[in-house]
Amino acid sequence: MVVLEDEAGDAKPVPTEDKEEGKATNLLTLEIFRIIKDAQQQHGLRHGDYQRYRGYCSRRLRRLRKVLKIPQGDRRHYRRRDVTTVHLTAANAENRLLGVPLLQAERAWAHAMQLRQEANTEPRKKFHLIARLKKACSHAQTLLQLCEQSGACDARTQLEAGAYAAWLGGALLLELQQWRRAADSLQRAQLVLDNLSAALPEDERLVYKQKVEELKPSLRYCAYNIGDESAAGDLVAMRGQGLIENLDSLMAQAKESRSGIMHEVEWRGRRVTVRPEKVRLFLIALQDLDKSVANAQTVEAKIDILENILMDCKDAISAIKDEIKSDPKLKSASELQMSGINYLLSYLMYLRLVRTIDRNNLLVQQAEHARKNNIQIDGKKVRPHDLTRLYEIILQNFTELQQLPGFESDAVYQQEIETQMKAYRAFRCYYIAQVLTGLRRFREALAMLERCDSYVTESIASKLTDKQLLDKLQILKKDIESCKFEVHADSVLEDDEDQEEENKYMSGKPHKDKKPLVDRLDEYREDTQVLTKNPNIYKMPPPMEAIPCKPLFFDLASNFIEFPNLDDKTGAADSKKQGAGLTGLVKGFLGWGKSDK
Repeated sequence: MVVLEDEAGDAKPVPTEDKEEGKATNLLTLEIFRIIKDAQQQHGLRHGDYQRYRGYCSRRLRRLRKVLKIPQGDRRHYRRRDVTTVHLTAANAENRLLGVPLLQAERAWAHAMQLRQEANTEPRKKFHLIARLKKACSHAQTLLQLCEQSGACDARTQLEAGAYAAWLGGALLLELQQWRRAADSLQRAQLVLDNLSAALPEDERLVYKQKVEELKPSLRYCAYNIGDESAAGDLVAMRGQGLIENLDSLMAQAKESRSGIMHEVEWRGRRVTVRPEKVRLFLIALQDLDKSVANAQTVEAKIDILENILMDCKDAISAIKDEIKSDPKLKSASELQMSGINYLLSYLMYLRLVRTIDRNNLLVQQAEHARKNNIQIDGKKVRPHDLTRLYEIILQNFTELQQLPGFESDAVYQQEIETQMKAYRAFRCYYIAQVLTGLRRFREALAMLERCDSYVTESIASKLTDKQLLDKLQILKKDIESCKFEVHADSVLEDDEDQEEENKYMSGKPHKDKKPLVDRLDEYREDTQVLTKNPNIYKMPPPMEAIPCKPLFFDLASNFIEFPNLDDKTGAADSKKQGAGLTGLVKGFLGWGKSDK
């Protein structure tokens, strides 16, 4: 059964299927130590305020009784009503029923711790303290009996209830100074907590480890008071006592029930717990992936299978990220608590990158086959540039593998990735050399082939675990030798052609050149084509050149500028002064034509 918690801290049962009966079971589950640890940290014990935590237990207990419809009387009369096996075996039984005796024990224990703080100034309160511890032990024993006798609780809940009762019993015996019995009780609780911690996944162990650390000072104090002979205790003698007698069988049941309700994967020596349903389904589908790929008839079918699984992997990664964002406990958790889910996220990212590399290798295989048989893919001929690009993508995937969160400082992991990267660098260098050969850059091509040869040698010497990749490297080593001879021969032939062309120019014979005369003015050659009717002087029409589509600026201010009068400098003013002959003289003499001022 899977137990989920709502925002109020209530445990909700999720029915699971019984392997033997094939039907849903209703075993109750209560993670006692995790629930009380969260409640204590949120309601006062972070600062040692036991009174506040005691008040929280009272309010929470009142709400639980109201919801579960087991109130203790009405407003006027009190009538005690305890949770019994009848409640737990009923058809509508739920996990919160177990929370009633648990909260009663926690309230009594918190009251006792509050009295211990007050007993420093008032010694009489120590008697009240012991009474409250006895009440807490009584409620804890009630919880243990309900879990064991009802048969409605799973093995993990029984183990936790036994450890909780043993711890409270040890705390009471310490106050009564019964050191030997207190040590036995605390050792019983420590043994159960150690076994639970070993059986559970890493992200759930922290609560139990912290509780074990809390018990160690009390055990050392008991050992000091008992004496050295009995300091370590005798756990063998406790095998016949209550809980310890059934410890092995209960642990086996807890492991079996947990394996049926949650999926675990082991990666690089560490177990990872899988909780989200999408991630669980993806990992189940991944188990049969290799068989499906091997059974596919064509390379295209294999690529389709890998692309589908990559889409599922992407959804699984999104589910993990959404869980981290939406769960407030994961946001506020420490790095140790977050390491489990972060490790799972890194594992899924690793799977996505590895399967992407497999898909790209199939694309390379498809392209090499098409290039060898001169087959077109999507209407295009495969060139060495295309294969170079595919190997470049594969190397980028390996770079992302090196940068996985949590593995930057893992020397063994980084060495494994670097070894594979050298092999793929060899393939990339080989196809780059072919590209350079096509461009007739033979010196660079030979340099790339030499580097390719060194990568192949280093990869083979490093003992690759991938047998298929190792076979491809052996074939590549032979191809490199033949490619070197071809490049060398092409370079010699090119030198001979250059020498022959130079001899033609030196002999003085006419030679036609495709270059226009304007592009070879610095070379003197006897070209009879210049004297013909179609001389190759300049290419007509000239090649197109880019010009700006708009002027660089617009003269928008010319209509609003008043320019100065330059008539006196141009001579226009003198011509105006000469007038119009006799008419102008008469006008001036008679006073006509004068302007009024």
